[in-house]
Amino acid sequence: MRLLDRPDLDVVAWHSETQPCDRKWLFDNIPGATGILLLFSEKVDNEFLDAAGPSLKVISTMSVGYVALSARNQAWFTPDVLTEAVADITVMLALMAGRNIKETSEIVQKGQWSAYPWAPYLWAGSQLSASWVHPARTAGFLGFGRIAQSTLARLLPFGYTRALYTGNPTSQPNPARDAELLAKYAPHGLAEFRRVDLAELARESDVVFVLAPGGPSTYHVVNEAFLKGMKKTAVLVNTSRGVLVDSEALAKACREGWIWGAGVDVVEGEPNVPADHPLLREPRCVVLPHIGSATNETRLGMATMAINNVIGGALGGNMPAELNMSR
Repeated sequence: MRLLDRPDLDVVAWHSETQPCDRKWLFDNIPGATGILLLFSEKVDNEFLDAAGPSLKVISTMSVGYVALSARNQAWFTPDVLTEAVADITVMLALMAGRNIKETSEIVQKGQWSAYPWAPYLWAGSQLSASWVHPARTAGFLGFGRIAQSTLARLLPFGYTRALYTGNPTSQPNPARDAELLAKYAPHGLAEFRRVDLAELARESDVVFVLAPGGPSTYHVVNEAFLKGMKKTAVLVNTSRGVLVDSEALAKACREGWIWGAGVDVVEGEPNVPADHPLLREPRCVVLPHIGSATNETRLGMATMAINNVIGGALGGNMPAELNMSR
């Protein structure tokens, strides 16, 4: 209602909150627009920009991702607001995958619990927290941005004393930043934080968190070689982009015991994930339908920021999350 209640704005809105916007309807209605508010599912390309015309000042998207635009336009997105929600579900997936939640909950749902008499190692999984067997734990991060930092903060009370990460292949090491982050988390138990190569990350980590951006440099960075290099007791979690993980390789890793299990909130090709998808067939692979940001609080924050962005851009006011295309 924040947009519709503005007498200084002429608002044209797609009629449904549940059905995706029809592209023909969009192209029929965006000519002459000053600002456009999109969901992440709408494709912005030259055809889109040409249809909107020269009056377009701002495109605001309700997502953490963004589109690359030409210099004639400005873009805004909604970073930070979903960081905590995605970090929550990242740790949740690590717990679910390690403790065999998919397999065991299905047994209960099917009424088969009574068919499994208690045994010392019945349904025993891989513990996330430190224990007398493993008094210290190592977290590995593919990418170490905002969400990874919030995930690490959640892991420290579980007894994680080491954090290893790999950066974007095109980025340069930053020892000063690493030292600063280690100093930040040291009071909470972190004893080691450093950048490593992929092989060491796979070999040393008890849980690998995939939290890097998509793109050609990270396509299928988690492949057979990476997965074979992981501990057999390790868990892989992906809450970033599906294309970073080779689904066939991950399914094989779970099936053949290269790793203990996996939890993914994103899948390559989503939402076209049929019931016979290789990851869905694996009892130790938990698959969620990209719900990392799906809390009432986060979605309200994303919507509010996106609306403020488009209003600010259209009317020349403040814009809380501008994407600087000149960098």
